[in-house]
Amino acid sequence: MTAAMTRDAASGTASSPRPTRRRRIGGWIAIGIALVVVGGVGAALTGLAQLAERDALDPESPAPGGARAVAAILQEQGVEVLVLRDRGAAREALGPGATLVLPDAPALSDAALETLVADAADVVLIEPRARTLRLLLDGSNPAGYADDAPVEPRCDLPEAQRSGPVAPGAVYEAGSGVDACYAADDASGLLISDDTGRRVSAVDGRAIFANDVLAENGNAALALNLMGRHPLVVWYVPGVGETDLEGTPTLGELTPPWVSPTIVLLLIAGIAAGVWRGRRFGPLVPERLPVTVRASETTEGRARLYARSRDTVHAADQLRIDALGRLARLLGLGPAASAPEIADAAAGRLGWDRRAVRGILIDELPHGDAQLVSLRDRLRHLEEAVRQTVRPERNAP
Repeated sequence: MTAAMTRDAASGTASSPRPTRRRRIGGWIAIGIALVVVGGVGAALTGLAQLAERDALDPESPAPGGARAVAAILQEQGVEVLVLRDRGAAREALGPGATLVLPDAPALSDAALETLVADAADVVLIEPRARTLRLLLDGSNPAGYADDAPVEPRCDLPEAQRSGPVAPGAVYEAGSGVDACYAADDASGLLISDDTGRRVSAVDGRAIFANDVLAENGNAALALNLMGRHPLVVWYVPGVGETDLEGTPTLGELTPPWVSPTIVLLLIAGIAAGVWRGRRFGPLVPERLPVTVRASETTEGRARLYARSRDTVHAADQLRIDALGRLARLLGLGPAASAPEIADAAAGRLGWDRRAVRGILIDELPHGDAQLVSLRDRLRHLEEAVRQTVRPERNAP
């Protein structure tokens, strides 16, 4: 027995590293696949966001955030709309009779921005940011957002008075020499400057000129009054790579400072969680006992523990479970046979009353040690009777 045990232990020890190694490699592969999937989903979401951002206030985009409706209205009123995505072509098209519609252009330097607007008769800023306001509207700054309710012009500008109330969206603080309309608290939704011989106006185009809001309030009238003062509108849409900066800003420079540390922290947390959940301690190693104990002895020992604790019902159940298992094997019943089926089969084999056999195997509850001992003896007698009936050759003299 010692040699067999040694061989079994050796074979178990030799075979255990293989599943462990496979499981470990599989865990790392699963982690890698999860990271690739997460990265792909993130890239797809980023691409969709960039696509939506690119189409925002685009005069050729029919999307809700585009501005194709504004361009169509201007053309119906006899104003030529020229959509240009190249800065050089936009400068060549501008002149004394042209209005420049300018979205935010963070990739252009201050000098390039000032050079671009120098030849325009009017400039309409539809996505004004702090730098653009500082350069083109002396001392003006963003000041948050107004409520969604329409606001009356409350200024002397004829274009605003003819347009009527609008919901301005973003509002701005007017600088020195800058006129303001659509006042909301201490800020305004429209800024106008005529000091340099060139009119510069700033308004939140997303809240007023986008396709999905153009038909509300006086939005369409304000767009026509601000952009349609001259026969030509040059709508400049900065294209990809439209920059004159010495170094193209990286993704980390364009995003808020907290984004990169958050992404790194999430990646570290994801890897740590993957290692934690994917770690395995290896397969269970079976321990060989020095002796072999028969199931009947284990059952009887457990029954004695129940009897010692005065729990005669559980002790009887343990004895019956063991007896039912042996009877099922003697009668050729499958492992799925229920206790009533085994009792009925034993009663039919012996020709005994079914209720009496069920009482021995199922129903009767002992209420003391004497009744428990009596039940044990009757179980043994029942098993012996079935064994003699099933295998009479073993009982022959």
